[in-house]
Order: sequence, then C-alpha cells, then structure tokens
Amino acid sequence: MTAVQGEWHKTACILCENNCGLLIQLEDRRFAKIRGDKEHVASAGYTCNKALRLDHYQNGGARLTAPLRREADGSFTEIDWDIAISEVAARLAAVRDQHGGDKIFYYGGGGQGNHLGGAYSTALRRALGARYRSSALAQEKTGEGWVDAHLTGSHTTGDFEHAEVSVFLGKNPWQSHGVPRARTVLQQIAKDPARSMIVLDPVRTETADLADIHLQLRPGTDAWCLTAILAVLVQDDLVDHAFLAEHTTGSEAVLHELSGIDVAAYAETAGVPEALVRAAAQRIGTAASVATYEDLGVQQSPNSTLISYLNKLLWLLTGNFAKPGGMHPHSWMAPLAGYSRDVKLTPVTGARILGGMVPCNSISEEILTDHPARFRAMIIESSNPAHSLADSAAFRQALDALELVVVIDVALTETARRADYVLPAASQFEKWEATFFNLEFPHNTFHLRAPVLDPLPGTLSEPEMYARLMRELGTVGSGKLAVLRAAAKLGRRPYKWAFAALLATDKSLAGVAPYVLYETLGPTLPDGARAAAVLWALAQRIAKVYPAAMHRAGHRDADALFDAILAGRSGVTFTVDDYADAWDYLPHPDKRIPVAITELLPALHGLADTQATHTSTEFPFVLAAGERRSFTANTIFRDDTWRRRDPEGALRLNPDDAVRLGLSTGDQARITTRRGSAIAAVEINDRMQPGHASLPNGLGLDLPTGDTTHRTGVAANELTDLTWRDAIAGTPWHKHVPARIEPLQQT
Repeated sequence: MTAVQGEWHKTACILCENNCGLLIQLEDRRFAKIRGDKEHVASAGYTCNKALRLDHYQNGGARLTAPLRREADGSFTEIDWDIAISEVAARLAAVRDQHGGDKIFYYGGGGQGNHLGGAYSTALRRALGARYRSSALAQEKTGEGWVDAHLTGSHTTGDFEHAEVSVFLGKNPWQSHGVPRARTVLQQIAKDPARSMIVLDPVRTETADLADIHLQLRPGTDAWCLTAILAVLVQDDLVDHAFLAEHTTGSEAVLHELSGIDVAAYAETAGVPEALVRAAAQRIGTAASVATYEDLGVQQSPNSTLISYLNKLLWLLTGNFAKPGGMHPHSWMAPLAGYSRDVKLTPVTGARILGGMVPCNSISEEILTDHPARFRAMIIESSNPAHSLADSAAFRQALDALELVVVIDVALTETARRADYVLPAASQFEKWEATFFNLEFPHNTFHLRAPVLDPLPGTLSEPEMYARLMRELGTVGSGKLAVLRAAAKLGRRPYKWAFAALLATDKSLAGVAPYVLYETLGPTLPDGARAAAVLWALAQRIAKVYPAAMHRAGHRDADALFDAILAGRSGVTFTVDDYADAWDYLPHPDKRIPVAITELLPALHGLADTQATHTSTEFPFVLAAGERRSFTANTIFRDDTWRRRDPEGALRLNPDDAVRLGLSTGDQARITTRRGSAIAAVEINDRMQPGHASLPNGLGLDLPTGDTTHRTGVAANELTDLTWRDAIAGTPWHKHVPARIEPLQQT
C-alpha cells in the first residue's frame, strides 16, 4: 500500500482490551494526528490520553529490520529470511525428533491488539506436536476462567451502562479501562443519584474518588471483605430465593456456609468499618441490577481464585444474571482460552493447567531441572516474559538453559536478547490485524484493521513467518494445496465444499487448518488481506453456533459476515442477543447454574483460619509491583519520551510512612524483597495506606542508547517472587510483594 499524506486512516488502539477505534493522519511514516473514530461500532469516538501517543509505539523505539542469529560468542549476526526460516525450522524439527514435540513450549500469541499471529501459531504447534503453551492471561485470568467454567461455562461481562449498582474489585477503570468508554461510563454513574458505585481497593484510586462506597481494605484481605458482604446478604435475607430456586443448584451449601460467618470479625480482618460493609451489602441486595468487574488488583494477590468465586456469588445470590444491568456470558469470535473444569498437570512439577495455559510462575521450574520431560525449546511471540514474569532472574536463567529460543517481535526486547534467533515482525499498524477481545453483550463487535503503513523493509507479519516455517517443514502436500487453490478461484461456495471434503478425507489437516486457509483462500482476499483467511473459518463457526444472533446483527450467512468483516473499517457487530439469550450460553443440560464449587467451599470455610498478613519484621511493606497510571502502558512502548509526568516511575508512599522513614518527594529509596533490590525516586501520596507502596507497570526496560542501553525506572519483576502464587491457579502475587523500604544512603 502507499500511504496517502493528510488522509485519515481508520484503525484501532492496541494498548488495552477495549481496542477503541482511531483515525490516524500521517506525515511520511509518523502519526501526525490521532483522534477517536466516531463511526467505530464499539467505541463511537471515545479514546483516552494513551492512544493519542501511539506514534511512540510506531516510531519511538529501535526496530529490528533483519533476522538475527546468535553466534557462539554470544553476539548476533544479521541473516536473510531464507536462511533464518531454514535454520529455525531445522532446529525445531531436531528438538521434536530427539526429545518429542511436547518439549517445545509456546509463549505469547500477541498483545492487546495483535492476535492474528496467534491464530496461525496453532498450526505450527500442531505440526511440531507442541502441546504446552502460556501467555499473559495465565498471570491474570485463569483462576477466574476456571470459576466461570464451573458456573456459567464461559466468561461473563457486566452491563455497566445500565447497572443500578456497579462493583469494582481491584479494578481502576479510570486508568486501566476494560469497561468500554470507561471514563464516560464512570462519570455517568457518579452523576446519577439513582445509581451507585462500590469499589474494593486498598488504594484510593481515581475510580474510588467517584464511588459512593469505597471499601479501602488492607492489602490482600479482599476475600474477607467479600465474604463479609456475602454473609450480610444471607444473614439479612437479601438473597433472591426465587432466582436460586428456579435457576441454580447447590445454593443450600453456599447459604449455609455464609450464614455462620462472623461479619464483624471479617470486617476487622479487612480493616474496613463493619457499618460500611453492611451498607455495601444493603445497596447490592436491594438494587434492581448489579454488575461487577474484578481485575489484576485481586487476581494478582492472595486467594485470587477464591475471590473470583466470591465475586460471582455477589451477583448470583442476588439474581443479577440475564437481565439489563446484570451479568452475561457472550458470543466469541474466537475463545481466548479453554473454559473447562477439567484440570491437566504440567509434565515436571505437576502444576495445574487451567484454560489450557501453563501457570507463568511454573515455566522456569519446568525448565530448570534434569527431568527428562523438561521443556527444551521455546517459541515466544510478541511477548516479553523476561521482563513481565515474576522473578526475572530465574526466567533469564531458564531461557539460557534451553536448547533453542526463537523470539518473534518488533524490537530487541529483554527476552529477545536471550534468544538464539530473533525474527523481526511488522508493527501492528503495518499489517492486517485484529483482536479477539470480543467480550460484550448483547451487542458483540469485531474489528479487522487494515494496515496504515507498508511494513518496514526487512520485516514480516507473524502469519507469513508461520507459513514459511510450515512450508519448510513440508507439513501439507503441494497437491492438496493445489486442489484448494483451484477451488478458491471458483468462489467461496466451491471452496467451502472442497475444504470440507479434504478435511473429511484427511483428519490431520484440521489441526493445521489456519495454514491451509492462509495458503489457499488467503491469496484471493482483497487488498492483500491474506492474514484474514482464518476469519473465514471463524465466520463459519459463528453461523453454526450463534445463527439467530448473527442474523439479528444483519448478516445473511457466514460469507456475508466474512465480507462485512473484510469491508468494515470501523468494525462490525457480529452478534446481537436478547437478554434472555444469556441462558442459551450455559453448557449445563438443565440450564441451571451449579453455585457450589466443591473445591472452593472448603477454602471459604477455612478462611477464618487462613493467614491474612504476609509481611514481617524484615519485610514490613506490601509492594504493589505494577500499578496502572496515566503515563504507564505495557511494554509495547519501547520509548520513554512519551511520559509527560512521572518519567522515572516513582515509588508511591503514604505520608506517615515517609515521615517515619525520613523521606520526601524526590528522594531516592531502596526497595528490597526476597528476590532483589532496586532504587526509585519517592512520591509522597495520600492515596496509599500506611504500609502499602506501589511501583508503576511498564518501566525498567533496557532501551538502546548508541552501543549500550539505559534503563528508566524500576523493572518490577526483579523484585517479585515466583513462589508467591495462588494455590489453585498459580497466578502471581505481583500486587502483594512483602518488601522493605529504606532511604538511600548518600555516599
């Protein structure tokens, strides 16, 4: 494509799961102007301050423009693509042949905006026999997903635009978004006297400022606070008994457990006034509708899987399902993870694999061993686990112990520096791309983004990389591909028949279907949209699984939907449901929600005797390692000049702690944990409680400066501990790290 200067190009933000629609105006390859796309089907022109700085993603960092191969002396040599593909394919095949394909571990699948590559990675993994994978979701959502699998069978979303009461747990949508048009919706709730907002958070966040009730609990005590609220609902008979009788099973055991809770004692453990707990329960229990949202503040803290269960009991016990303002499952363009109650185990340590993903805190333990089933190679796509996973030092050691590490990324990240091969990707604005964060109900949307710019010379899209590797491995015979190419030239209907016939005769092709689609249907798609070929198969799935909802959205059949996706520069609504349709999404034969989760009821029962404090004399602070702030983003920004405020990423401290330690704003302090030590500038901030401190996310990158690198701010995972993790899901305690803080001694 040739970029037209001065023209507004439609695309989307890539910084959070909402992927708001954008218009970008170019000057050469720079993003001269950025604004919200008012025609976008989901965001309707809304955007936040971070999206307006996306030129720092596209043009701010040092891009890779040729494949790199690590030499024996540790240095990198630029090689051409033919050599890179040949050598990488040969070395992956060698690991497979010597140790088994299941010893090749896959991590990633795209960040907040580039998921198409991950869709094609499945074909390569199947071709190699690679069974195990993980991603950033395994640091956050697997416990919640496991709970969802038991209750509703899939992810649930809140109707916050219509909810009478909105509850946010460890979630600050003002900064981290997640809720569509978050700041607009939060302000609407705050201004409406008939609606209420309840926030559970140890920090007085910007969202808490707008709340009617802020339960500013002690860090790590969310489970006790939630249980106290649920106990009040039961003990004061604020439960929707008719809903439970008609639509659930097993509620008696849950109600019995909550009926015996000592509300005053649990509120005291949480450090929240009992009267405020009771007020929150009363407001929830008497509301016409309630929607809740939990996020990293609780999902990366103690008892996270139990908290996910307690959160969902808030709206289940009060009957807030399948109605305006309540909670709902939803359609999927493609599920992001497996929602299954079945639990598989990792081959070495026996860690639980939930949602099909190995817990991130277990990955290095699976490698750093002499066990014959250990992982021997990794493919890491569009992710930076050497920076983002707990205990970075341990993960670096694990990478170095592998026989082969292949990294696919736009830049020489902290992870890429440990790789044997680095394959340079086109940026998210230089290729056809999409996200599968399609999480809304009753209207669900999808946006296939056209490239804004030509790929930087020397780079390839991830789908093209995977296709070249598959060709080199000889995965699919040329004759079979030729048949489908010929059918594709005749039209979609002949292609569909030929594709189905080929799959019927060769079952092995199902696992590598994305590659087959890319090679055969892909070249026929308009404007070079070859990477969109996999969406044709997903459109067929939608027509089969959600036919009525697809028709309500205005699509005659799967091909009509696929055509709308290809043409929809501002996205497309692919399903429209009625609120009652939420029941159809339940996988249970009787369409009743089984409220009692057998494994979690003992955890709820034992909460009274569970340790609520994890600090000590040696480490008296709780450090939240990775707070979202106005000028932080995930490490997709490899350029620190975009930060107009707090460029170094200050350590936030309560004023009382600062006085006790003899620290003032701007002073340097040392933070020490069991795993490491770092130095940060101090910001005195009364949003923090005494004994609670925070560092921002997204800093501590090693950015190139000439022949060396410089680091701005603290790399938080030099301080985190991989042994601090949820007992069920294995999710890390990034937001609850026992630490010591001391003034930096002047020399």
